[in-house]
Amino acid sequence: MMLPTLKTVHRRIVRLDRTVLMAVVLLASIFPVDLFPGSLPAPKGVDGQYSGKQGQIIVVKVSTDGAVTHVQGSFLGRTISFFSDSRPGEPQGYVGLLGVDMQDEPGTHELEVAIKNGEQSRRLSYNILVVKEKFHVEHLKLPKDKVDLDAKSLARWKAEQQLVQEALAPDSQMKLWQPNFLEPVNGKRTGIFGSVRIMNGQARNPHNGEDIGAPLGADVAATNDGVVRLTVDHIFSGRGVYLDHGLGFYSMYFHLSEVLVKEGDLVKAGQIVGKVGATGRATGPHLHWGVKLNGARVNPYALLELPFARNGASPPEQNLLEPVPAIPVNGQALN
Repeated sequence: MMLPTLKTVHRRIVRLDRTVLMAVVLLASIFPVDLFPGSLPAPKGVDGQYSGKQGQIIVVKVSTDGAVTHVQGSFLGRTISFFSDSRPGEPQGYVGLLGVDMQDEPGTHELEVAIKNGEQSRRLSYNILVVKEKFHVEHLKLPKDKVDLDAKSLARWKAEQQLVQEALAPDSQMKLWQPNFLEPVNGKRTGIFGSVRIMNGQARNPHNGEDIGAPLGADVAATNDGVVRLTVDHIFSGRGVYLDHGLGFYSMYFHLSEVLVKEGDLVKAGQIVGKVGATGRATGPHLHWGVKLNGARVNPYALLELPFARNGASPPEQNLLEPVPAIPVNGQALN
């Protein structure tokens, strides 16, 4: 029998190598397996899962070891600031308040958390399940001049929005707030957070706060420690105060008859910052109380349910907050 020449053997090996390579490429395109161990990122959500409804606040706790210098999260393009939560006899950790915006898309989204320890860093990945909330739909019929803006008023409104955006853009790097948030005024809630208002048949932006009906001139208190970032007299919100509580957390107080603080003032929880009024677009005296947390519009009453240290206990790793139903009365905001 005639043996194959070396040249023939070489050609057969080359053809076999090509066949094997083509098969590997084809299989990899159909079944995306890890051909090179360690080359692919870890699966999303590998470090845990949280859930919360639109407009709520989720408490996320990350256990750490060693001398951690910085912990920061990213969720739907928003930066989530974490703060140290070390307690005697408990593992060292960091806590972040994740605000679920009233219009975040329902479904599962990733929260990435970066932990830095000197020059070293590692990343954690959590799945956040956003649950759809059933917001109230409200139909209002109002005089045309209370709903539509003329050209001059529209230009003013746009300038006011730009001013607020610029003032609240830089997040304070220090945590100023303390445990135990306060309701700023005693009264009945006149609006429902997240409600969609149909004015004269036209859909408006969802109501991004809670309205609290109270007598004209009633005291309005700061919900927590902070610094006065901005005082305004705007076309829709009237006289108002924006408090910066640090780490991307702001509270707002609108339709005031009087503003009793000035920009740059440090305030303590319970300090009177203004008086209830009906300035701006409002049908009666009340306070519009709003909260933004890392850019997310959240129900301000969720603050009163945060599980922070009334008794020194650590917060749980998951917090699902149910908003309390609103009690409709006469005073309402038209913004």
